[in-house]
Amino acid sequence: MTKLNLTINGRAYGPVDVRDELSMNDFLREYLGMTGTKFGCGAAQCLSCAVIVDDPDGTSYTSPTCVASAVSFDGKTIRTVEGHAKDGELSALQKAFIAHFAFQCGYCTAGFLNEGQVLLERLAKAPVKRAELETTIAEALDGHICRCTGYIKYHEAVRDVILADSKRYLAANQ
Repeated sequence: MTKLNLTINGRAYGPVDVRDELSMNDFLREYLGMTGTKFGCGAAQCLSCAVIVDDPDGTSYTSPTCVASAVSFDGKTIRTVEGHAKDGELSALQKAFIAHFAFQCGYCTAGFLNEGQVLLERLAKAPVKRAELETTIAEALDGHICRCTGYIKYHEAVRDVILADSKRYLAANQ
C-alpha cells in the first residue's frame, strides 16, 4: 500500500492508501466515482483513458491512465473530463463537440476532449499560422482511436473553437 496525494480538477485528494498495482483509471472510477475517464484498450493505445496532467511550469499534456499506476500520479495535478464544465456551464470545446455530434458512442470522447483542451492551451501560449492549423490539429489528435470513426467531427469541433477565437489561437500576420 502506498499513500497517494494528488489534485484532481482543482480539488486535493489524500492521503489515500492505494495498492501499488492499482491503475489510475481504476482509482478514478472506483475510489472517486469519476466515471468519465473510460477504460478502452487497456494498453495505452486508444487513449480513451487520457487525462490532462498539469506541470508546475504551466505546461500540460495528456497521459493514459489504463496502464499507469495511481501511485505514479502521486503529487501531480490532473484534470479529467469532469473538470471541463465550470459552474454548470459547458466549455467552448464541449459545446463544439455537441454541435458537431463529435461524440457518437461517447467512449473515446473524454480522451479527445482532454487532448483538444491541451491543444487550445498550447496555442494560447504559442499561436500557429492559419496555414498550419489543420496539420496542428491532426497531429494533436493523432493517436486517439475512435471506434465509430468520428475523427473528422472531432477535428472540426476543435477547429471551430480555434477559429471562433482566432486572435487568441492563431498567429498574427498569417
